[in-house]
Amino acid sequence: MPTHVLAEAHGDETGALLSFLEAQRGGLRRAVLGLTDAQASKRPSASELSLAGLLKHVAETEQGWIETAQERPHSIERTEDTWHLSFQLEDGETTAGVLEFWDGVARRTEEFIRSVPSLNDTFALPEAPWFPPQARQSMRWLLLHLIEETARHAGHADILRESLDGKTAFGLVDEERAAREG
Repeated sequence: MPTHVLAEAHGDETGALLSFLEAQRGGLRRAVLGLTDAQASKRPSASELSLAGLLKHVAETEQGWIETAQERPHSIERTEDTWHLSFQLEDGETTAGVLEFWDGVARRTEEFIRSVPSLNDTFALPEAPWFPPQARQSMRWLLLHLIEETARHAGHADILRESLDGKTAFGLVDEERAAREG
């Protein structure tokens, strides 16, 4: 991880987990720093992944998990036939728009997590062949899973960005910092 996650207030496990999640989100956001939509949509490797597609996928996935934990229907339903659309910009979508959408998702995630009485509170996992029947998980598990999912794709984003123009995560951290300070 190319950035240091600041220590939480003593005993603030929720704050620590949310900070680590935000640090991983930052890695994905930085990966598109200075790119056009066309550049962010390129697939520079043998896979079908693009930076814009990764952003969209991670934002939709985070939103879906929070809605699952809230026991609400998913705002964006993906089926086997539409799953691929979560990995690509569709007509009218932009990288900036996906980032704005994700900012809203991140805000709602933090609001929800801070509203639950305890990270030990649980929610039902959806029925799926890869989950045990009638399984429940804690809010702590949810945050750790979101960190894991986001970090996995932040690593993909590092490789894609370096393949596009040679820029690495550390260099992008410096660029972001210079832009903030300039």
